[in-house]
Amino acid sequence: MSDGPILQVSNLTTRFNTSRGPLTAVDDVSFNLSRGQALGVVGESGSGKSVTARSIMRLLPKSNVETSGTVMLDGVNLMELSGKELRGIWGPEISMVFQDPLGSLNPVMKIGDQVSEGMRIHQGVKKRDARPIVIELLRSVGIPSPESRIDDYPHQLSGGMRQRVVIAIALACNPNLLIADEPTTALDVTVQAQILDLLQVQQKGALMPMILITHDLGVVAGRTDEVIVMYAGRIMERATTETLFTNMRMPYTEALFESIPKIEYPSHTRLAIIPGRPPDMVDPPRGCKFAARCRYVQPECLESEPELTVGVDDGHLYRCFFPVGTPEGQAALERNIEAGLVSEDGVLVTVAPR
Repeated sequence: MSDGPILQVSNLTTRFNTSRGPLTAVDDVSFNLSRGQALGVVGESGSGKSVTARSIMRLLPKSNVETSGTVMLDGVNLMELSGKELRGIWGPEISMVFQDPLGSLNPVMKIGDQVSEGMRIHQGVKKRDARPIVIELLRSVGIPSPESRIDDYPHQLSGGMRQRVVIAIALACNPNLLIADEPTTALDVTVQAQILDLLQVQQKGALMPMILITHDLGVVAGRTDEVIVMYAGRIMERATTETLFTNMRMPYTEALFESIPKIEYPSHTRLAIIPGRPPDMVDPPRGCKFAARCRYVQPECLESEPELTVGVDDGHLYRCFFPVGTPEGQAALERNIEAGLVSEDGVLVTVAPR
Protein backbone atom coordinates (compact mmCIF):
# COMPACT_ATOMS: atom_id res chain seq x y z
CA MET A 1 0.00 0.00 0.00
CA SER A 2 1.49 3.33 -1.10
CA ASP A 3 2.11 6.20 1.33
CA GLY A 4 1.46 8.76 -1.42
CA PRO A 5 -1.86 9.93 -2.90
CA ILE A 6 -4.30 7.09 -3.50
CA LEU A 7 -5.64 8.82 -6.63
CA GLN A 8 -3.55 10.75 -9.14
CA VAL A 9 -5.39 12.24 -12.11
CA SER A 10 -3.09 13.78 -14.72
CA ASN A 11 -4.11 15.70 -17.87
CA LEU A 12 -7.47 13.92 -18.07
CA THR A 13 -9.30 14.94 -21.24
CA THR A 14 -12.56 13.55 -22.62
CA ARG A 15 -14.03 14.44 -26.02
CA PHE A 16 -17.35 13.38 -27.50
CA ASN A 17 -17.55 13.15 -31.28
CA THR A 18 -20.89 14.81 -32.10
CA SER A 19 -22.62 15.56 -35.39
CA ARG A 20 -21.40 19.17 -35.04
CA GLY A 21 -17.83 18.21 -34.28
CA PRO A 22 -15.72 17.21 -31.25
CA LEU A 23 -16.99 18.45 -27.89
CA THR A 24 -14.43 18.65 -25.10
CA ALA A 25 -16.34 17.87 -21.88
CA VAL A 26 -13.26 17.44 -19.66
CA ASP A 27 -10.23 19.55 -20.55
CA ASP A 28 -6.80 18.74 -19.10
CA VAL A 29 -7.93 18.05 -15.52
CA SER A 30 -5.26 17.10 -12.95
CA PHE A 31 -5.50 16.57 -9.20
CA ASN A 32 -4.42 14.22 -6.39
CA LEU A 33 -6.46 12.72 -3.57
CA SER A 34 -4.95 11.33 -0.37
CA ARG A 35 -6.25 8.69 2.01
CA GLY A 36 -8.99 9.94 4.32
CA GLN A 37 -9.40 13.14 2.30
CA ALA A 38 -12.76 14.43 1.10
CA LEU A 39 -12.66 16.46 -2.12
CA GLY A 40 -15.60 18.53 -3.31
CA VAL A 41 -16.14 19.17 -7.03
CA VAL A 42 -18.59 22.00 -7.71
CA GLY A 43 -19.91 23.87 -10.72
CA GLU A 44 -23.01 24.51 -12.80
CA SER A 45 -24.75 21.77 -14.74
CA GLY A 46 -22.67 21.00 -17.82
CA SER A 47 -19.37 22.08 -16.23
CA GLY A 48 -17.87 18.59 -16.61
CA LYS A 49 -18.18 17.30 -13.04
CA SER A 50 -20.02 14.04 -13.74
CA VAL A 51 -18.09 13.33 -16.94
CA THR A 52 -14.87 13.71 -14.95
CA ALA A 53 -16.10 11.12 -12.44
CA ARG A 54 -17.22 8.72 -15.17
CA SER A 55 -13.93 9.22 -16.99
CA ILE A 56 -12.03 8.29 -13.83
CA MET A 57 -14.12 5.13 -13.43
CA ARG A 58 -14.08 4.35 -17.17
CA LEU A 59 -17.88 4.32 -17.31
CA LEU A 60 -18.24 6.21 -20.60
CA PRO A 61 -19.73 4.82 -23.84
CA LYS A 62 -17.32 2.84 -25.98
CA SER A 63 -18.16 4.66 -29.22
CA ASN A 64 -17.70 8.31 -30.21
CA VAL A 65 -15.70 9.07 -27.07
CA GLU A 66 -11.97 9.79 -26.79
CA THR A 67 -10.29 9.88 -23.39
CA SER A 68 -6.62 10.65 -22.72
CA GLY A 69 -4.43 11.24 -19.69
CA THR A 70 -3.68 8.99 -16.74
CA VAL A 71 -5.73 7.92 -13.71
CA MET A 72 -3.53 6.19 -11.14
CA LEU A 73 -5.45 4.43 -8.37
CA ASP A 74 -3.08 3.10 -5.74
CA GLY A 75 -0.35 2.72 -8.36
CA VAL A 76 -2.55 1.17 -11.07
CA ASN A 77 -3.34 3.13 -14.24
CA LEU A 78 -7.07 2.62 -14.81
CA MET A 79 -6.75 3.95 -18.36
CA GLU A 80 -4.73 0.88 -19.35
CA LEU A 81 -7.06 -1.77 -17.92
CA SER A 82 -9.28 -4.01 -20.04
CA GLY A 83 -13.01 -4.33 -19.44
CA LYS A 84 -12.50 -7.57 -17.53
CA GLU A 85 -9.81 -6.00 -15.34
CA LEU A 86 -12.04 -3.00 -14.64
CA ARG A 87 -14.83 -5.26 -13.43
CA GLY A 88 -12.40 -6.53 -10.80
CA ILE A 89 -11.67 -2.92 -9.76
CA TRP A 90 -15.27 -1.67 -9.56
CA GLY A 91 -16.53 -2.44 -6.08
CA PRO A 92 -13.49 -3.47 -4.03
CA GLU A 93 -11.24 -0.61 -5.22
CA ILE A 94 -13.52 2.16 -6.43
CA SER A 95 -17.27 2.65 -6.05
CA MET A 96 -19.74 5.29 -7.10
CA VAL A 97 -22.98 6.60 -5.62
CA PHE A 98 -25.12 7.77 -8.54
CA GLN A 99 -27.53 10.69 -8.44
CA ASP A 100 -30.57 8.69 -9.57
CA PRO A 101 -31.18 5.88 -7.04
CA LEU A 102 -34.25 4.53 -8.81
CA GLY A 103 -32.39 4.25 -12.11
CA SER A 104 -29.38 2.69 -10.36
CA LEU A 105 -31.33 -0.18 -8.81
CA ASN A 106 -32.73 -3.27 -10.54
CA PRO A 107 -36.53 -3.01 -10.15
CA VAL A 108 -37.10 -6.79 -10.21
CA MET A 109 -34.34 -7.72 -7.74
CA LYS A 110 -34.64 -7.59 -3.95
CA ILE A 111 -32.45 -4.95 -2.36
CA GLY A 112 -30.67 -7.55 -0.22
CA ASP A 113 -29.55 -9.43 -3.31
CA GLN A 114 -28.38 -6.20 -4.93
CA VAL A 115 -26.31 -5.20 -1.88
CA SER A 116 -24.76 -8.66 -1.57
CA GLU A 117 -23.98 -9.08 -5.28
CA GLY A 118 -20.58 -7.38 -5.04
CA MET A 119 -19.60 -9.42 -1.98
CA ARG A 120 -20.48 -12.67 -3.73
CA ILE A 121 -18.61 -11.76 -6.92
CA HIS A 122 -15.49 -10.12 -5.50
CA GLN A 123 -15.14 -11.67 -2.05
CA GLY A 124 -16.61 -15.12 -2.63
CA VAL A 125 -19.21 -14.74 0.13
CA LYS A 126 -21.98 -17.33 -0.14
CA LYS A 127 -25.53 -16.03 -0.41
CA ARG A 128 -26.63 -17.48 2.95
CA ASP A 129 -23.57 -16.04 4.68
CA ALA A 130 -24.11 -12.63 3.07
CA ARG A 131 -27.57 -12.09 4.59
CA PRO A 132 -26.46 -11.13 8.14
CA ILE A 133 -23.68 -8.95 6.70
CA VAL A 134 -26.17 -7.13 4.48
CA ILE A 135 -28.57 -6.62 7.39
CA GLU A 136 -25.82 -4.93 9.40
CA LEU A 137 -24.78 -2.87 6.39
CA LEU A 138 -28.37 -1.69 5.84
CA ARG A 139 -28.59 -0.83 9.52
CA SER A 140 -25.34 1.15 9.31
CA VAL A 141 -26.76 3.35 6.52
CA GLY A 142 -29.92 4.06 8.48
CA ILE A 143 -32.44 1.63 6.96
CA PRO A 144 -35.08 0.95 9.65
CA SER A 145 -36.02 -2.69 10.34
CA PRO A 146 -33.36 -4.06 7.97
CA GLU A 147 -34.35 -7.67 8.80
CA SER A 148 -37.59 -7.16 6.87
CA ARG A 149 -36.48 -4.47 4.44
CA ILE A 150 -33.79 -6.75 3.04
CA ASP A 151 -36.50 -8.61 1.09
CA ASP A 152 -38.15 -5.44 -0.30
CA TYR A 153 -38.00 -4.32 -3.91
CA PRO A 154 -36.85 -0.77 -4.82
CA HIS A 155 -40.40 0.44 -5.58
CA GLN A 156 -41.37 -0.33 -1.97
CA LEU A 157 -38.89 2.22 -0.63
CA SER A 158 -38.95 6.00 -0.51
CA GLY A 159 -36.41 8.06 -2.46
CA GLY A 160 -34.29 8.60 0.64
CA MET A 161 -34.33 4.88 1.50
CA ARG A 162 -33.38 3.96 -2.07
CA GLN A 163 -30.41 6.32 -1.90
CA ARG A 164 -29.33 4.65 1.35
CA VAL A 165 -29.46 1.29 -0.42
CA VAL A 166 -27.29 2.68 -3.23
CA ILE A 167 -24.78 3.86 -0.62
CA ALA A 168 -24.84 0.40 0.99
CA ILE A 169 -24.08 -1.18 -2.40
CA ALA A 170 -21.17 1.23 -2.91
CA LEU A 171 -19.74 0.43 0.54
CA ALA A 172 -20.36 -3.32 0.48
CA CYS A 173 -16.84 -4.26 -0.64
CA ASN A 174 -15.04 -1.64 1.48
CA PRO A 175 -13.70 0.35 -1.51
CA ASN A 176 -10.46 2.32 -1.40
CA LEU A 177 -12.19 5.27 -3.10
CA LEU A 178 -15.79 6.48 -3.11
CA ILE A 179 -17.24 8.88 -5.67
CA ALA A 180 -20.61 10.45 -4.80
CA ASP A 181 -22.14 12.09 -7.89
CA GLU A 182 -24.78 14.55 -6.67
CA PRO A 183 -26.13 11.96 -4.23
CA THR A 184 -28.97 14.17 -2.97
CA THR A 185 -30.61 15.09 -6.28
CA ALA A 186 -34.45 15.02 -6.14
CA LEU A 187 -34.47 14.47 -2.36
CA ASP A 188 -36.16 16.89 0.02
CA VAL A 189 -33.99 19.14 2.17
CA THR A 190 -34.26 17.09 5.38
CA VAL A 191 -33.36 13.83 3.62
CA GLN A 192 -30.52 15.59 1.78
CA ALA A 193 -28.90 16.52 5.09
CA GLN A 194 -29.32 12.95 6.39
CA ILE A 195 -27.69 11.43 3.29
CA LEU A 196 -24.78 13.89 3.34
CA ASP A 197 -24.21 13.32 7.05
CA LEU A 198 -24.32 9.56 6.45
CA LEU A 199 -21.68 9.79 3.70
CA GLN A 200 -19.47 11.90 5.93
CA VAL A 201 -19.74 9.44 8.83
CA GLN A 202 -18.94 6.49 6.57
CA GLN A 203 -16.02 8.31 4.93
CA LYS A 204 -14.46 9.53 8.17
CA GLY A 205 -15.03 6.23 9.97
CA ALA A 206 -13.18 4.21 7.32
CA LEU A 207 -10.62 6.95 6.51
CA MET A 208 -11.82 6.47 2.95
CA PRO A 209 -11.03 9.13 0.34
CA MET A 210 -14.17 10.53 -1.23
CA ILE A 211 -15.01 12.78 -4.17
CA LEU A 212 -18.28 14.64 -3.54
CA ILE A 213 -19.75 16.11 -6.73
CA THR A 214 -22.40 18.81 -6.41
CA HIS A 215 -23.62 22.09 -7.87
CA ASP A 216 -24.25 23.45 -4.38
CA LEU A 217 -21.36 25.09 -2.52
CA GLY A 218 -23.35 24.75 0.69
CA VAL A 219 -23.05 20.97 0.43
CA VAL A 220 -19.24 20.96 0.52
CA ALA A 221 -19.02 23.37 3.47
CA GLY A 222 -17.96 21.40 6.52
CA ARG A 223 -17.96 18.10 4.62
CA THR A 224 -14.82 18.37 2.48
CA ASP A 225 -11.16 19.17 3.01
CA GLU A 226 -10.57 20.69 -0.44
CA VAL A 227 -12.76 21.98 -3.25
CA ILE A 228 -12.32 22.05 -7.02
CA VAL A 229 -14.45 24.54 -8.96
CA MET A 230 -15.09 23.46 -12.57
CA TYR A 231 -16.37 25.44 -15.54
CA ALA A 232 -16.50 24.48 -19.21
CA GLY A 233 -14.66 21.24 -18.49
CA ARG A 234 -11.68 22.93 -16.80
CA ILE A 235 -10.53 23.42 -13.23
CA MET A 236 -10.98 27.12 -12.51
CA GLU A 237 -9.98 27.11 -8.86
CA ARG A 238 -8.76 24.65 -6.23
CA ALA A 239 -8.14 25.37 -2.56
CA THR A 240 -8.81 24.06 0.90
CA THR A 241 -12.48 24.45 1.75
CA GLU A 242 -11.71 27.10 4.37
CA THR A 243 -9.56 29.11 1.96
CA LEU A 244 -12.14 28.92 -0.82
CA PHE A 245 -14.91 30.17 1.44
CA THR A 246 -12.87 33.01 2.96
CA ASN A 247 -10.45 34.01 0.22
CA MET A 248 -11.84 32.96 -3.18
CA ARG A 249 -10.00 34.28 -6.24
CA MET A 250 -12.10 33.30 -9.27
CA PRO A 251 -14.97 35.60 -10.34
CA TYR A 252 -16.90 32.43 -11.24
CA THR A 253 -16.53 31.10 -7.68
CA GLU A 254 -17.67 34.46 -6.35
CA ALA A 255 -20.72 34.38 -8.63
CA LEU A 256 -21.59 30.86 -7.41
CA PHE A 257 -21.46 32.06 -3.81
CA GLU A 258 -23.65 35.04 -4.54
CA SER A 259 -26.30 32.82 -6.12
CA ILE A 260 -26.80 30.91 -2.83
CA PRO A 261 -29.94 32.07 -0.95
CA LYS A 262 -29.04 33.72 2.35
CA ILE A 263 -31.07 33.10 5.50
CA GLU A 264 -30.85 36.78 6.42
CA TYR A 265 -32.55 37.86 3.17
CA PRO A 266 -36.13 39.15 3.54
CA SER A 267 -38.88 36.91 2.18
CA HIS A 268 -39.32 37.02 -1.62
CA THR A 269 -35.88 38.56 -2.20
CA ARG A 270 -34.89 38.06 -5.83
CA LEU A 271 -32.06 35.54 -6.12
CA ALA A 272 -28.79 36.56 -7.73
CA ILE A 273 -28.04 34.86 -11.04
CA ILE A 274 -24.99 34.46 -13.24
CA PRO A 275 -25.87 36.28 -16.48
CA GLY A 276 -25.47 34.62 -19.86
CA ARG A 277 -24.86 30.91 -20.30
CA PRO A 278 -21.90 28.51 -20.45
CA PRO A 279 -19.96 28.48 -23.72
CA ASP A 280 -20.59 26.11 -26.60
CA MET A 281 -17.79 23.60 -26.15
CA VAL A 282 -17.99 22.46 -29.77
CA ASP A 283 -16.95 26.00 -30.70
CA PRO A 284 -15.38 27.43 -27.51
CA PRO A 285 -14.30 31.07 -27.18
CA ARG A 286 -10.65 31.92 -27.73
CA GLY A 287 -9.94 33.51 -24.34
CA CYS A 288 -11.11 32.79 -20.81
CA LYS A 289 -14.16 30.52 -20.94
CA PHE A 290 -15.95 32.62 -18.31
CA ALA A 291 -15.05 36.02 -19.80
CA ALA A 292 -18.44 36.66 -21.44
CA ARG A 293 -20.22 36.35 -18.07
CA CYS A 294 -17.59 38.01 -15.87
CA ARG A 295 -17.92 41.48 -14.33
CA TYR A 296 -14.13 41.77 -14.08
CA VAL A 297 -13.60 41.08 -17.79
CA GLN A 298 -10.92 43.07 -19.65
CA PRO A 299 -9.85 42.99 -23.33
CA GLU A 300 -7.03 40.51 -22.67
CA CYS A 301 -9.51 38.07 -21.13
CA LEU A 302 -11.24 37.76 -24.51
CA GLU A 303 -7.99 37.16 -26.36
CA SER A 304 -6.07 34.65 -24.23
CA GLU A 305 -6.85 32.09 -21.56
CA PRO A 306 -5.05 32.36 -18.20
CA GLU A 307 -3.08 29.40 -16.92
CA LEU A 308 -3.92 27.60 -13.70
CA THR A 309 -1.36 29.14 -11.35
CA VAL A 310 -0.53 29.05 -7.64
CA GLY A 311 -1.51 32.18 -5.77
CA VAL A 312 0.00 33.71 -2.66
CA ASP A 313 -1.83 31.15 -0.50
CA ASP A 314 0.00 27.84 -0.31
CA GLY A 315 -1.52 25.41 -2.80
CA HIS A 316 -4.37 27.77 -3.83
CA LEU A 317 -4.80 27.41 -7.60
CA TYR A 318 -6.87 29.69 -9.81
CA ARG A 319 -7.19 30.65 -13.46
CA CYS A 320 -7.65 34.42 -13.72
CA PHE A 321 -5.84 37.57 -14.87
CA PHE A 322 -7.82 39.81 -12.47
CA PRO A 323 -8.47 37.74 -9.33
CA VAL A 324 -11.13 38.65 -6.80
CA GLY A 325 -9.76 40.46 -3.74
CA THR A 326 -6.60 41.71 -5.44
CA PRO A 327 -5.70 45.28 -6.50
CA GLU A 328 -5.77 44.13 -10.14
CA GLY A 329 -9.25 42.69 -9.75
CA GLN A 330 -10.60 45.75 -7.94
CA ALA A 331 -9.18 48.08 -10.61
CA ALA A 332 -10.74 45.98 -13.38
CA LEU A 333 -14.13 46.09 -11.65
CA GLU A 334 -13.94 49.86 -11.18
CA ARG A 335 -13.09 50.35 -14.87
CA ASN A 336 -16.12 48.31 -15.86
CA ILE A 337 -18.38 50.29 -13.52
CA GLU A 338 -17.11 53.56 -15.01
CA ALA A 339 -17.73 52.20 -18.51
CA GLY A 340 -21.29 51.21 -17.62
CA LEU A 341 -20.66 47.50 -18.15
CA VAL A 342 -21.31 46.80 -14.45
CA SER A 343 -23.82 48.51 -12.17
CA GLU A 344 -22.80 50.30 -8.98
CA ASP A 345 -23.89 47.30 -6.92
CA GLY A 346 -21.62 44.97 -8.95
CA VAL A 347 -24.12 43.39 -11.34
CA LEU A 348 -22.97 42.73 -14.90
CA VAL A 349 -25.18 44.85 -17.15
CA THR A 350 -24.16 43.47 -20.53
CA VAL A 351 -22.64 40.17 -21.53
CA ALA A 352 -19.28 40.62 -23.24
CA PRO A 353 -18.95 39.63 -26.91
CA ARG A 354 -16.98 36.52 -27.82
